[in-house]
Amino acid sequence: MASSSAPVRNRPHVVVVGGGFGGLAAVRKLKRADVDITLIDRHTYNTFQPLLYQVATASLNPGDITWFLRAIRAKQRNVRFVKGIVTHIDHSSKTLSLHGDVSVTYDHLVLANGVTTNYFGTPGAEEFAHPLYKRSDALRVRDRLFANLEEFAINGQDSDLRIVVVGGGATGVETAGAFAEFRNTDMPTTYPELDRARIHVTLLEMAPHVLGPFDAKLRDYAKRSLEKRDVDLRLDTAVKEVRDNGVLVEHDGEQEFLEAGIVVWATGVTAHPTVMDWDVPQGRGGRIEVDEHQRVKDRDAVFAIGDISIGPDPLPQLAQPAIQGGKHVAKVIKADLAGQGKSPKPFKYSDKGTMATIGKASAVAEIAFMPKLKGFLAWIIWVALHIATLLGNRNRFATMINLGSKYLFSGSHNAIVGETPYVVSKHKVTITPLEKQQAERRVLERRAASRREKQSSSKD
Repeated sequence: MASSSAPVRNRPHVVVVGGGFGGLAAVRKLKRADVDITLIDRHTYNTFQPLLYQVATASLNPGDITWFLRAIRAKQRNVRFVKGIVTHIDHSSKTLSLHGDVSVTYDHLVLANGVTTNYFGTPGAEEFAHPLYKRSDALRVRDRLFANLEEFAINGQDSDLRIVVVGGGATGVETAGAFAEFRNTDMPTTYPELDRARIHVTLLEMAPHVLGPFDAKLRDYAKRSLEKRDVDLRLDTAVKEVRDNGVLVEHDGEQEFLEAGIVVWATGVTAHPTVMDWDVPQGRGGRIEVDEHQRVKDRDAVFAIGDISIGPDPLPQLAQPAIQGGKHVAKVIKADLAGQGKSPKPFKYSDKGTMATIGKASAVAEIAFMPKLKGFLAWIIWVALHIATLLGNRNRFATMINLGSKYLFSGSHNAIVGETPYVVSKHKVTITPLEKQQAERRVLERRAASRREKQSSSKD
């Protein structure tokens, strides 16, 4: 195994695996510590996952919600970045093995690598459904959307077009609401040839309500807001199979096949399979078991934070537990290095609340020390908080401009699109010589009229 290209160190070496909310929080909290830090991630960028659905629904550029991880050195000189995937951990020698025959040694290790999509063994889901967990996932959904619409526009509407979103949590509700608003608000202008009534947005949820963790009144408000936007909301409905052309669902013991052009999988997460090769104790969902200080059980100087960790009191898999956990672990590492035998108090999560948006001027929010909010005020807070939480001023400014143009200026229908495949008409189109001649004559007449108008303008 070739050794890492890291220089010889005299200071303790802290390795952080994962450049998400938790990993970056730990790195930044160690800014003034007398340590060298190596940040490892399989991507060279951090993705702001709460806004991935805005990329998938053509409202934001992917660059608006991603941040170059190497840029952290601009304000923190004791950290370096290594792009790689951890394949094995030797805890006795305190060595990480990465793809590409690279090894990295550590004195303290922080595992903040996050999780991945869980398909719950649903037949066909991994093959045909589109997850919404990475930047590349969002781009695939966006491009598939416009490929479907262009094909629908060319080939006529002898059948309906359906977009299915699986999962009634925050991601599913936000994605379905955004798709519905695009259909209701933008398509009458950008796709006038399409019959809006023949394009359906369906949200599937196994539970009897959406947004399970929220207060009942907020759940009911979200349900009404989705229905107001003509989302086909199907509760108490299980997905039995995903196929290349739709989903097989079951409700009250009866099965039905819903033909669909896009199936977005917005439910469930689990640990990456590679974690099984790291020789760490795993609990529910493959999450790494930790104690009250986020230390991995029975592993010296190893910590796990964020979605990948599970402690005595399981925490929600959200940004705030990861951020707070990262800061706490940094304090523990500082205390260990100080050698005074004192540790901080056990980690205690401070719940600052949660929120979700359904669409323009519609959101729900449960914020600590505030009454439960819904509607316009909750939506304004949601927008402000998400923009403020983005990494980098450029991203904040770009997101503010893009979301502002979408929500504040009703005349703007400019979708942020990528490449779509060439569409071939299913119907043979025949142009007669007379029709061709008439078309050419109309072009010549328009050109002549344009020249006359220019000449008249110049004389005036």
